[in-house]
Amino acid sequence: MDKWSLMTIAVLLGLTVRWTISLGSYSGAGKPPMYGDYEAQRHWQEVTYNIPIKQWYFNTSDNNLQYWGLDYPPLTAYHSLLCAYVANLINPDWIALHTSRGYESQPHKLFMRATVFIADLLVYIPAVIMYCCYLKETSTKKKVSTALCVLLYPGLILIDHGHFQYNSVSLGFALWGVLFLSNNWDLLGSVAFCLAINYKQMELYHSLPFFCYLLGKCFKRGLTGKGLVLLIKIAVTVVAAFAMCWLPFCTEAEQILQVLRRLFPIDRGLFEDKVANVWCSLSVLIKIKNILSPQTQLKLSFAFTFLSLLPACIKLTLQPSLRGFKFALVSCALSFFLFSFQVHEKSVLLVSLPVCLIINEIPFMATWFLLVSTFSMLPLLLKDGLLLAYTGTTLAFLTVCTASFSIFEKTSAEDLQLKSFSLSIWGYIPWLKPFPKFVKNLFLISITLMGVLSLMSAMLNPPQRLPDLFPISVSVVSCLHFLFFLMYFNIVVLWDSRNSRNQKKTN
Repeated sequence: MDKWSLMTIAVLLGLTVRWTISLGSYSGAGKPPMYGDYEAQRHWQEVTYNIPIKQWYFNTSDNNLQYWGLDYPPLTAYHSLLCAYVANLINPDWIALHTSRGYESQPHKLFMRATVFIADLLVYIPAVIMYCCYLKETSTKKKVSTALCVLLYPGLILIDHGHFQYNSVSLGFALWGVLFLSNNWDLLGSVAFCLAINYKQMELYHSLPFFCYLLGKCFKRGLTGKGLVLLIKIAVTVVAAFAMCWLPFCTEAEQILQVLRRLFPIDRGLFEDKVANVWCSLSVLIKIKNILSPQTQLKLSFAFTFLSLLPACIKLTLQPSLRGFKFALVSCALSFFLFSFQVHEKSVLLVSLPVCLIINEIPFMATWFLLVSTFSMLPLLLKDGLLLAYTGTTLAFLTVCTASFSIFEKTSAEDLQLKSFSLSIWGYIPWLKPFPKFVKNLFLISITLMGVLSLMSAMLNPPQRLPDLFPISVSVVSCLHFLFFLMYFNIVVLWDSRNSRNQKKTN
């Protein structure tokens, strides 16, 4: 079969898994008064359809911000409005002001699930297929394998089609941005990433690599010639894209300020629920939220985030390359997830997307990371009744990655992109010389630990004195994994000699 036939099969498999998961439970089903994210998305349709646009982000008698008030950028609101128009044509009761609160029915569930399915088909899946098709120096088999693994990544499927959200839209726009930059369509790439940020503000996790890569590209061309022209073009494009998205809110300064207050709520604190980042894990020992004020927490998280992502950003600015750009996306997004302010457990998807993009380059480590990222959301998935879906999709993903890339055969220092680093440290740490065996053993220990914790979380009741024992254990174990991966990806970025070699060839 040719490439497109194989890609079609990969897409159909991805769609089948998505639709199967969507038949199950969703966030907050039958759990008043707040229900869950499913109700949040439905409520935003109700709000955007029934009240004037200037009131969308303000607390009014018709828009109680304490009940799932809109807290995402304008493109999310416009998407909700578009869905609301369709919903109104089918059944106006679904979005009736006030009376539709907590609405649940099988036809409505089918409609809501279909909106996520269509968003995948229109934005995310085409971006995945096109990205894989444009992979350079890659065989057809490897391109199809990459597409299949990305489309079967369980984390995104379980959150969007199980829990219920539209993460595939913002991630899809970001992926289009990466694809356009890969083909030197810098202005289109800038527009695509602006759309991503204006759909979900968490896309700021990816903003510095985009900025540093494009700035480095301008530096290489010379800021007194072609580089300056490119910089001006990009700046104008970004401003125009943001202006188009925010135009209805630009009539008054208070409108803009209120939207920003909703997008960045400092008073919510450092983290929410049992997220697998440093601050949540440290809170087991030190109650940071009780000791420090929100302002101090914000400054502390900013300092740690900035310092942890600085090396990768400097390297990318000085030596801009597509390979370095993709690895910097991983490193910077992981720094944001581990150290930044107001992090949710679902934010790990912003790290998982760029990891998916390099699964063909480092299949062993990428597969390992994507398994851990899914495991880190286990408490949320169990709360939504998605244990069976979690188990099935995770095992299927591991099987496909193992069969497609033979991941257990790709554990040498060279396969893990660590050859330069390993040569420089073997003289000091001789016991690391049997590297492949060491890494395989670590992986097996990790998989066993995640499996045991998954079973315990699902089947055992925690002690009465420690009701959060299992969720906290999952968070801490996942966080330790993520710190290990942060160190690994930064080593790959900083010790990589390919970027400079590739840059010399380009020049």
